[in-house]
Amino acid sequence: MTTVTSVMTANPASATPETPLRDIARLMIENDCGQIPVVDTKGMPVGVVTDRDIAVRIVAEGRDTMNATASDAMSAPVQSVREDSTLKDATALMEASKIRRVPVVDAQGKLTGIVSLADIALAGKDGQTAKVVKEVSEPGSKH
Repeated sequence: MTTVTSVMTANPASATPETPLRDIARLMIENDCGQIPVVDTKGMPVGVVTDRDIAVRIVAEGRDTMNATASDAMSAPVQSVREDSTLKDATALMEASKIRRVPVVDAQGKLTGIVSLADIALAGKDGQTAKVVKEVSEPGSKH
């Protein structure tokens, strides 16, 4: 079985709950990504901030974008998979949680990577991808 480490982005950009939202948006631009994991002082994921989180929780609500931090916009608790998880495990979590990206953690729970639906699609090893894309894309997703 193929594990998530074979397709994940290792050492992804991350933030702390206190990181200004503007810095998170810059990280998204610099890393060409739509999600930044939020970690505690031990490097363990406590949430994620997506571009949609910023749009829905901050901008659309008219909140102060200049003083907002990761904790103001992040989705928590975080869904994650361990490094030894299979691609099937990751796709099952994405489907069940209707999410497109999942932080990857080591045995101690520290962030080591992130795996996205696109990563799995590019791996293209099985017919699971089309099913996951369909399930994740269904309306009514709650993060």
